[in-house]
Amino acid sequence: MALSSSAPFALGIALGNRSKSRGAAPSRNVNIMHPARSIAAKPSMTVLPTPQANHSASQAKVTSDGNASLESMVAAETKQRSDAWAQRLSQLERMAAIGELASTTTHEFNNLLMTIMNYAKMGLRHKDEASRDKALTRILDASTRGAKITSTVLGLARSRPGQLEPTQLVTLVEDTLVLLERELLKYRIDIEREFLDVPKIMASPSQIQRLLLNLITNARQAIGENGTIRIRIFAEDASQSVVLAIRDNGSGIPAEQMPKIFEPFFTTKDGPDASGKGGTGLGLSACKEIVDEHKGRIRIESTVGKGTAFTIRFPWIEASPAVTPPVS
Repeated sequence: MALSSSAPFALGIALGNRSKSRGAAPSRNVNIMHPARSIAAKPSMTVLPTPQANHSASQAKVTSDGNASLESMVAAETKQRSDAWAQRLSQLERMAAIGELASTTTHEFNNLLMTIMNYAKMGLRHKDEASRDKALTRILDASTRGAKITSTVLGLARSRPGQLEPTQLVTLVEDTLVLLERELLKYRIDIEREFLDVPKIMASPSQIQRLLLNLITNARQAIGENGTIRIRIFAEDASQSVVLAIRDNGSGIPAEQMPKIFEPFFTTKDGPDASGKGGTGLGLSACKEIVDEHKGRIRIESTVGKGTAFTIRFPWIEASPAVTPPVS
């Protein structure tokens, strides 16, 4: 049959009457006819997370922890490789310095051997005591110089950066100049010395000699020919430091290059010069590393066309002498 719009209400009454006859609670009819009221009347409930939600949250936490662990592993591996490369780079720079010295020391030894041979012949030709004494003295001097060169080069080859000992900086500078004397004479470079009485520093002698070789060679290359390198060593009370100052009257460094000069492999040279030295871009970066290892400070001043000055301060380990000249 057809139902009008009032049919559901009538049906509800009929069902209600039937429920009354069976003793059922009338309120159930209201719930059946008005589901919205039924829901509103229900007490509030706390929604518990499903097992799938718990699994997703746990998986997100594991993923987060895994990413952090991976980042940590990558950082550790990167640092390890970086340290290994830095150590390798230092070894290469040291070997490059020794290789650059090979040509200079070979010529120097040849000159020393010629001196020894010539004075030995003179001693054999002349039987008088005065001539023999002169010949033997010259032979002894040449042999002593050869021994000094050998010990210095061997010291560089056996470099152990971590081993520091009380060291007299003046002695190291003098020994280094012995190695470079022939080269400086060849390019007509004068060395002005001003070495005052200074306390010792804690240093690796071979490392400091590498520093000196790099700085003096750079100064000589900046000059070219016919110039002057001034080397000063003095104590500075204000900073409790032994100061090493190396100044040349060479070409100078442009201002835009100054921030980069201590970067590894940065160089303004096309390659090694006629003496076989320079052009690797490792020299000044090694100098900065050596100064840092000795807890020192390095400062550079340069003017194009006038020259460059490197000033290095090493902490002393003894009482300072009384005289402290200003840095010029």
